[in-house]
Amino acid sequence: MLETIHIFHTNDIHSHFEYWIRMQKYIKEQRLEYAKCGEASFLVDIGDHLDRSNIFTEATLGKGNVKLLNEAEYDVVTIGNNEGITLSYDELYTLYDEAQFEVIVANIEPIQGEKPKWLKPYTILQTKYGTTIGVVAATARFDAFYEELNWHVTEPRQKIIDIVNQLKEQVDIVVCLSHLGITEDELLAAECPSIDVIFGAHTHHLFEQGKVVNNVLLTGCGKFGMYTGHLTLQFNHTTRTLTKKDEIAIENALLPELNEEGLFLTELREQGKQLLQTPIFETKKFYNKEWFHYSNLSTLFAEAILDFTKADCTMFNAGILLDDLKKGTITKYDIHKIFPHPINLCVIELTGTELKEVYLQAQNQDWPMLELKGLGFRGTIFGKMLTYQFSMNRHRELLINNKVALPDQTYKLATLDMFTFGYFFPNFKYAKKQYLLPMFLRDIFVSFGEKKF
Repeated sequence: MLETIHIFHTNDIHSHFEYWIRMQKYIKEQRLEYAKCGEASFLVDIGDHLDRSNIFTEATLGKGNVKLLNEAEYDVVTIGNNEGITLSYDELYTLYDEAQFEVIVANIEPIQGEKPKWLKPYTILQTKYGTTIGVVAATARFDAFYEELNWHVTEPRQKIIDIVNQLKEQVDIVVCLSHLGITEDELLAAECPSIDVIFGAHTHHLFEQGKVVNNVLLTGCGKFGMYTGHLTLQFNHTTRTLTKKDEIAIENALLPELNEEGLFLTELREQGKQLLQTPIFETKKFYNKEWFHYSNLSTLFAEAILDFTKADCTMFNAGILLDDLKKGTITKYDIHKIFPHPINLCVIELTGTELKEVYLQAQNQDWPMLELKGLGFRGTIFGKMLTYQFSMNRHRELLINNKVALPDQTYKLATLDMFTFGYFFPNFKYAKKQYLLPMFLRDIFVSFGEKKF
């Protein structure tokens, strides 16, 4: 007997719900038709379903996303870094309390305390004909962030291999939900051919018909719900082997547009906006933003950073400020419009010599117009790099708080965590630093505003 099994999959939605209604309608209709033919189907998500730049997600702290996953009848879900490190420990611990699907992550557990009830390293799915599918999952390592949030994250590839070696004698088919990125997926496939399919995510790669590495099928459906993955497996019950593994990525923009899509998006926005209408402070004047100059708002933000961190100086890009701070009553919604980014502060220890090098790098003339994507940034362009309490005099000496910096003295620079990943300032990657979690930029600004106004 040959049995056909279907697995639909999504990844890196990032709370982009523009195609959510049509995507889920399509999946439900397909699953219903397959059920009529006696063919099993499952639906999985490979992480980063939520993104706190979305007003609905922010207002519900991700539980609105879980509700949507429940309504769509997902079977198995894993977490990405947006679930793992943009929520506080307690927020992630309780995120899936109402989940009607299984949540699996093999390489994470609390440093202190009991693990949440929803957290499992793997699960086993079964069709009505008795075919068993072992599903293992892992998420990308951001050790410094996870440790600050009381989570211990282990090396994912070896963890997956260890579980697969246990599972492969118990199940007919082995698949992996990997929020690790394409490079890790390829290495995992090379080292562990016992995995039949690796569902990929994190690096937003797209494989329209999958990619085979070492006889392991890899998938990837881009980002923002632009594609839905559909894996078709054929299992031979006589030989107990897989005889077919076919993957296709369906472009959701080409699916029929539905009348209720606009209303659905409006309702999500309005629900989020209403939940965030809590007044937090009153301003007596208007603070403008500027993307290519210093501004009243950037100066106020620098004050907030220095007050919170007690650092010697601070540096950030003007493009981080997406809206002006109006005069009058300020709500959480107003602040979210200015700072939608899931970005934290980081305090870096640098010598005077190293800080001078950073200052010079920050004068890069190409950066202000850079259309930055990723790294937590949710703006449009990078904008001017702004430095507060450090500058250079006409003798090309670095000044910290208007005093000439000593070359060998250590100073503390408060900046955005996105600058520590090596792209803009390579030496930040290896410097001594402390990430200030779980507070986002908006949380720090709110705390300062409550004291100042």
